[in-house]
Amino acid sequence: MDKILVHGGRRLRGTVKISGSKNSALPILAATLLTREPCTISRVPDLSDIHYMLTILSELGCEVERASGTVQIRAGKILTHAPYEIVRKMRASVCILGPLLGREHDATVSLPGGCVIGDRPIDLHLRGFEALGAVVRVSGGNVKVLADRLRGARISLRSKFGSTVLGTGNVMMAAVLADGVTTIDGAAEEPEVVDLARFLISMGAKIEGAGTRTITIEGVKELHGAEHEVIPDRIEAGTFLVAAAISGDGVTLSRVEPRHLEAVSAPLREAGFEITSHSSSMTLQPGSQRRPLKLDTVPYPGFPTDMQAQMCALLATTDGISVVTEHVFPNRFMHVAELKRMGANIELQNATAVIQGVPRLGGAPVMASDLRASAALVLAGLQADGTTEINRVYHIDRGYESIDEKLNELGASIERVKA
Repeated sequence: MDKILVHGGRRLRGTVKISGSKNSALPILAATLLTREPCTISRVPDLSDIHYMLTILSELGCEVERASGTVQIRAGKILTHAPYEIVRKMRASVCILGPLLGREHDATVSLPGGCVIGDRPIDLHLRGFEALGAVVRVSGGNVKVLADRLRGARISLRSKFGSTVLGTGNVMMAAVLADGVTTIDGAAEEPEVVDLARFLISMGAKIEGAGTRTITIEGVKELHGAEHEVIPDRIEAGTFLVAAAISGDGVTLSRVEPRHLEAVSAPLREAGFEITSHSSSMTLQPGSQRRPLKLDTVPYPGFPTDMQAQMCALLATTDGISVVTEHVFPNRFMHVAELKRMGANIELQNATAVIQGVPRLGGAPVMASDLRASAALVLAGLQADGTTEINRVYHIDRGYESIDEKLNELGASIERVKA
């Protein structure tokens, strides 16, 4: 098992290329199950989660070829049961339920695993399938959905913690082959949902309203093969913006979509940083004085929960008192204990972190608990005195393509070693 050593105190400068979006690529790859014809997906990031998804598709009978960020998939004759052995490592594997149900009217998937950031149920997914006419059975750790036929319906995906991105995509993929019209109320507005809808439309689906709270889908008889390029990863881009804010002397992000990052760039500007944007690039320069922030995580287009941990790392050395409240996953603060090991002054009050900025952090051995916490600890190590040793970094390989190499190219000093 690898660990990462971050030798702090190095300044970052230069340009970094942002990879394709993991959270977009996963459901798009799953959506290739909806057609027997070949599909080509480009700008697919090289991540462990992507590897797991391609393994799942192969186990289901798909022909999968992968080279240089491009994946070709042909889902000819496929199975409808994905056992625990191949889905246990990734929560997003649940997104194969929708396309299997849509195409075969039958799907069995073991309840998935993934990172531990609190309760993340799939009840909204199942509610949507039932509204389309499917019977749902949960037994022995498996979810089975089946239907004689699927019929369009009006479906609400609202919940107390906001919209569900995977749930919206899952229901949308099932509905594209249903009879009649389906309307999803309380749909997730994230760019990843829009990207999935674009791919489905290129396959022949009829979808309107993606990117709004209401999505309308008119079912079609069948879908055909298509080619698609995955959008840039806005969370990877946001993470590098925060890295530039923490330890940068002018860092440019290329191959990004600036409008997808407004919820991150706006508070960084409020904190005193200078950010300039062009059509597909962003540059962050240090400001004259860093200021504390009050942040609340909410679904898109608000500040993303997937950037909360990274922002805590920045605010840990920002003079004054910052307040960060987590409204999406209230238990998503496992990184706080590790930041405190490095000298951060953070007090947790239920789902709120009160951060009193300190002048410096100190390197220490720390443990990564989930994907975004891993990134936050790397960012904290950039500004710490001495060396920060981050263990269990397999989490970071789930969602960041070569983050250590990319940071080193900007001037950081990071080693990946065997634990």
